[in-house]
Amino acid sequence: MASDSARAALLLSKQLKGEGSMRARGFLFPLSLKFQTRTDANQSRSFHSRPKDLQKNGASFFSAGLVDDENPFEWQIILTGPASTLYEGGMFKARLTFPKDYPYKPPVMKFVSEMWHPNIYKDGKVCISILHPAGDDPNAYEMASERWLPVHTVESILNSVISLLASPNTESPANVDAAKQMREEPDNFKRRVRRTVDKTLDEAF
Repeated sequence: MASDSARAALLLSKQLKGEGSMRARGFLFPLSLKFQTRTDANQSRSFHSRPKDLQKNGASFFSAGLVDDENPFEWQIILTGPASTLYEGGMFKARLTFPKDYPYKPPVMKFVSEMWHPNIYKDGKVCISILHPAGDDPNAYEMASERWLPVHTVESILNSVISLLASPNTESPANVDAAKQMREEPDNFKRRVRRTVDKTLDEAF
């Protein structure tokens, strides 16, 4: 009988190859795409031009690939900021780290790019219901159905994070300073977010 970690690795490999629900709905960047560097300028420009054009239709997109081809438990992600939001146009880099007993326990998502968002910790870790362990919320803030379930996929996680970028929750913030600024100084909040967007573009070329 296969071990839990072997089963988890197989499941992740299937998702990465697009055999599961990560088959594109609308558009999905090639899963083998690696993070871009300044030395990949031509490829980066091509990569950036596609989401910019496609976002005219109001969609948001992501790419996913392994950090190390020998390790299926750590993925690198690029999310494009949702259209018509403060994060529009950004190319935000993140990591998804999966436990050996995935899908019974959720992965951890942490942005590598600088982020300023009420529901993203200052160290980049994402705070969202879908990534909280299964079961009842000890603080009675979330319903069990909103938390992690083994049926969730990488695609559903990333779509939830994209929705979080579009609609921040200031009632239960991970970054209290960002939430306070969003409520009390919205113009300064907007300017700070746009600086992070511009920074992702500077780093892409």
